[in-house]
Amino acid sequence: MSKDTDRFLAPTGKKIKLKDYSTTYTGDLDKEIGKAMLAEIKEKLSDYQETLYAGNSRSVLLIFQAMDAGGKDSAISHVMSGLNPQGCQVFSFKTPTVNEYDHDFLWRHELAMPQRGRIGIHNRSHYENVLVCKVHPEYILKERIPDYDVLKKVDNDFWKKRYESIRNFEKHLTENGTVIIKFFLYVSREKQKKRFLDRINDPKKNWKFSSADISERELWPKYMTAYEEAITETSTDAAPWYIIPADKKWYTRLAISQIFEQTLKDLDLQSPELPKEEMAKLEEYKKKLLA
Repeated sequence: MSKDTDRFLAPTGKKIKLKDYSTTYTGDLDKEIGKAMLAEIKEKLSDYQETLYAGNSRSVLLIFQAMDAGGKDSAISHVMSGLNPQGCQVFSFKTPTVNEYDHDFLWRHELAMPQRGRIGIHNRSHYENVLVCKVHPEYILKERIPDYDVLKKVDNDFWKKRYESIRNFEKHLTENGTVIIKFFLYVSREKQKKRFLDRINDPKKNWKFSSADISERELWPKYMTAYEEAITETSTDAAPWYIIPADKKWYTRLAISQIFEQTLKDLDLQSPELPKEEMAKLEEYKKKLLA
């Protein structure tokens, strides 16, 4: 990992304070250079994806979390635009359905895990269960968990158990071949305000705006605390969190692509080789075709 992107890695075993991270960092780059670098990286990602798909032994899961207007959608579309859609599996998680509430909170996310050889992209994820649910603990009651039938029982011990469930879930995935990279797109409150106003003022963006965005914005301090606690409890060596500056979208995309590329490079992916007998058959087929 380069020193520049390594600065975004949330260390394990250390309490995270978001005030220690920047929302505006862009290094020594400008927008045009950043866009050119992103274009080069996307070509490399395409090659890595082909090797990953051919090997069919590992999968990669990219998790994107952010406050509203944090830039998740645009980051996904720009960084992944050079990939083969057939090798990607994209999920955007909304409020659980009645059927999903009839299962444990990880069930629907386990069903959405990428197959071997594929790249999974989760726009929001199982972390909503320790983020939005932490800010709105009344949502936990909808899960109908035994012994948690009243709000006062959703205490610190409950959240410790939920973090542990997530760590164990991700440990199981990584031990079975899924590489997990988690991105928190850290946008400032002021930049969120500007993006909300853009959505209101631009008719083409009106569809992106929701009145619920304003009510959730009022809970900003609680959300920041929830993110700090979730990242502190669940950033591990096997499934790390990266806190990405998100005020400048062009840099957000570049930083994500650099981390993604380096992660794939570190896997030392190799194209599969056919056994000798199969190679011999290829020569026979070649002769037949040439004849």
